[in-house]
Amino acid sequence: MTDVLFYIFAAITLGCALLVVTSRNAVNGAMFMIVSFLAMASLFVLLESYFLAVIQVLVYAGAVVVLFLFIIMLLDVQGGSGLSRKPLTIAASVVSMALLFFGAFWMFRAGSLPEPETLAPAPGAGLKTFGYSLFTTYLLPMQVTGFLLLVAMIGVIVLSKRFDQPRVPQATAGGGDRA
Repeated sequence: MTDVLFYIFAAITLGCALLVVTSRNAVNGAMFMIVSFLAMASLFVLLESYFLAVIQVLVYAGAVVVLFLFIIMLLDVQGGSGLSRKPLTIAASVVSMALLFFGAFWMFRAGSLPEPETLAPAPGAGLKTFGYSLFTTYLLPMQVTGFLLLVAMIGVIVLSKRFDQPRVPQATAGGGDRA
């Protein structure tokens, strides 16, 4: 049953990721991204990595995509003109797909990936050290990241504000007001 669920969630993840890239409407693309993130969190649950699944849902599907939707709605982005069919775009797409398939073939040509040599830590032991190092050693990068997100959000609000031009009263044809 686990294998069947894996294939279902993997297909949903890949399908929605493809729809994110090919969607003409930005809001629909963001919604497909949410579904892709949720399916990926389901894959983490199948791997019994519950912490990563919760973080995937809270951080990516919750915060990042909501921020994307907020920016999309704030900027009032309209649908694009579709896929570009320029020769350079087609050539770049073919080269990147060839590199992707060559890399996948190269990685899996031996039949299996090398096994890790270390033993896995006890469940929960890594979370305490992770949290401790996050709020001691990496406190400054966390605060800087939060500040950069705040500045980016303020920048989007300022850029999306529409400034109306003040209307200048038109002079009458007679040269002034007559009483």
